[in-house]
Amino acid sequence: MRIDSAKLPINGHGLYRELRGPREGPALVLLHHGLGSVRAWRAVAPALASGGFRVMAYDRWGYGRSAPRPAFDIPSFRTDLEDLGVLLDREGIKQAVLVGHSDGATIALLWAAARPERVEAVVSVAAHAYVEPKMDEGIEGIRRQWRSDPGFREALERVHGPRAASVIEGWLEAWHRPENRGWDIRDRLHAVAAPTLVVQGTGDAHATPEHARSIAAALPYSQLWLPEGAGHMLPQERPDAFTARVLAFLDEVCPGSPPG
Repeated sequence: MRIDSAKLPINGHGLYRELRGPREGPALVLLHHGLGSVRAWRAVAPALASGGFRVMAYDRWGYGRSAPRPAFDIPSFRTDLEDLGVLLDREGIKQAVLVGHSDGATIALLWAAARPERVEAVVSVAAHAYVEPKMDEGIEGIRRQWRSDPGFREALERVHGPRAASVIEGWLEAWHRPENRGWDIRDRLHAVAAPTLVVQGTGDAHATPEHARSIAAALPYSQLWLPEGAGHMLPQERPDAFTARVLAFLDEVCPGSPPG
């Protein structure tokens, strides 16, 4: 399948993006996890595009092939939200399905709450909506892995190149700021008008199943999927099952979506 790739000037920095699927297909935007890039969707994006969607994945500012950034504005994701809006406008996308993973899922929920008229549906995979003890444990596990596991370091270097160290260290620092301890966006989720599929594996090292349940409960219209035994990286661990579930959900809730 042909990929239309480009690096676009967005808000004064370059963002790398990829487009797949029919030009006339409904827009579906993939938002990667906190240490990820477009590569995180390589087992999922082609299948979603084959399902009839015009799929856009992009490296958020500071990640992958996008421009470096001095610091991450986590957990507000203010700049990431601004970038998403400008990128959608640049691509002529008035309304889209948002599929986000981890940090990307939080961005999808925040964008859907702020701009409900521009979101047709949301798939939220392992989103962070507040800080819970298991999230701290998961982040510390990543810190230990970065320091002690050469394979993990090599994997991040394949994604981010020579910037891998600054990416992970900046990300870890941002999530551990003391002022973030009381962060909680659940009271903002009532503004999400789009139907939302809330997904989290029961074996996720970064959050309890209750985290996903509380997100689903805060949304006006949601479905909850807790795949048994799946970890934090569900789109990479079980891409076929994930894609099938996403397409079935979109076929149900989006009248104009292509058949799954």
